[in-house]
Amino acid sequence: MQSGAPERGGRLYGRGYSGGGLGFGPPVTPPVIKQLVIANLAVFFAQFAIGGVTERFAASPIDFWRSGALWQPFTYMWLHGGLGHIFANMFSLWMFGSQLALVWGPQRFLRFYLLCGVGAGLLIVTVPMLLLKLGADAPGVLSMVNAPTLGASGAVFGVLLAYSLTWPDRTIMFIFPPVAFRAIWLIPILFFMEIYFGPPNVSHTGHLGGVLVGWLLLRSQGDARGLLSFEQIRWRWRRWRMRRRLRAVQQVDPRRDDDRPFYH
Repeated sequence: MQSGAPERGGRLYGRGYSGGGLGFGPPVTPPVIKQLVIANLAVFFAQFAIGGVTERFAASPIDFWRSGALWQPFTYMWLHGGLGHIFANMFSLWMFGSQLALVWGPQRFLRFYLLCGVGAGLLIVTVPMLLLKLGADAPGVLSMVNAPTLGASGAVFGVLLAYSLTWPDRTIMFIFPPVAFRAIWLIPILFFMEIYFGPPNVSHTGHLGGVLVGWLLLRSQGDARGLLSFEQIRWRWRRWRMRRRLRAVQQVDPRRDDDRPFYH
């Protein structure tokens, strides 16, 4: 199972950094982005030149927990399943990671990228085994337990989240389909496309893991603009449920006086 490409189904254009007009890609590519792309390409070619690399270094829940392959949550993120897979991930890293690296600096960006990838890897090897322990023996769970996961998508999804929350009002446009939207909607749109139009072997756990770890890191580093705390999320959830209940009561209560206003 490979971690699928985050923008599968369409190329992305981003608004130029000056804020005017649409432009393709970042005007400057920082050295840390170049180094990450080169490292991923080097490992990708080594995969096919050296036998057994994928089997040994991809993230496998069985190997991690039963064979002690503790390195896999780190090494899986440097492997890819094909040219399309690595192109999509590296394109997204270049497109959205470049300005983050310029603003944050190389050390902070690299630390964030690696932690998102490793955190996603730990969830990839843990969640299927946990579901199995809880008695979930559906074919999908068994497939997650036995199939290896590879790809930088967990780390890249963390970068996409950081970009969308740092510059939420920037315009992103798919070439195909030709749809423009604000950056704040990038992650929800990608998950929608992934679930309904993506291939069956996409690691949803890895993508969600990258987003979750990225969210936690941004909050811990004080970059809370646009981020909700757990308390705020719980409060909004309760408010939404209460409004649903009130609407249901208003629809079925025959005693309601339609001439009087109601408040909620």
